[in-house]
Amino acid sequence: MIRDNLDKIRLRIDLACSKAGKKIEQVTLVAVTKNRAISEIKEAIACGLSEIGENKIQEALLKFNELNQVLGLKWHLIGHLQTNKVKEAIKIFDLIHSVDSLKLAQEINKQAEKINKLQRVLIEVNVSGEESKFGIRLEDSADLITQISVLQNIKVLGLMTVAPIVDDPEKVRPYFRRLKELRDSINTSYILSMGMTDDFEVAIEEGATLVRIGTAIFGARV
Repeated sequence: MIRDNLDKIRLRIDLACSKAGKKIEQVTLVAVTKNRAISEIKEAIACGLSEIGENKIQEALLKFNELNQVLGLKWHLIGHLQTNKVKEAIKIFDLIHSVDSLKLAQEINKQAEKINKLQRVLIEVNVSGEESKFGIRLEDSADLITQISVLQNIKVLGLMTVAPIVDDPEKVRPYFRRLKELRDSINTSYILSMGMTDDFEVAIEEGATLVRIGTAIFGARV
């Protein structure tokens, strides 16, 4: 099932890229493995996936310990990060998608310095303005990036957002477009992490360079 699902997703990504005038190699597929069994993740890896996205630190640590012998895996933290979990997070994650405050960035910098690591991060932007979502306000993002830029052990590589849950992916197109406009105003080479199972094609059309997909790969959670 996973192999068939991945074949379908890759085809859909390819079609969305063609529509947007770019190559499939320009979009990174991150498999969201929250609540998935090690056996499922290994099957996905056997199908060529090398980017793993996790939401929670403790679950990620358990999986990392099981899979750390697999060469070439990259680990993404896509869930909210509390400052008291930073020390554990920087031990395993190649890219943290959810930095949304200077306080959090400073703690990441502090802990990364202790282990001589340059921690790569994305700034999470709450484009929709929903109170239920984490992320910095769109209008405050550039200032936060400027403040973080002076820190020696943390590097901003791009932006991330989570779109509202809607019944039609076309309804979230404006949110993705706004994040791309913000990206273009700051650094056109930045990663744009946006788009999940229900809306990744629209996200790619609007400029996503990284999509986070779980259900479409592994099926609905039981």
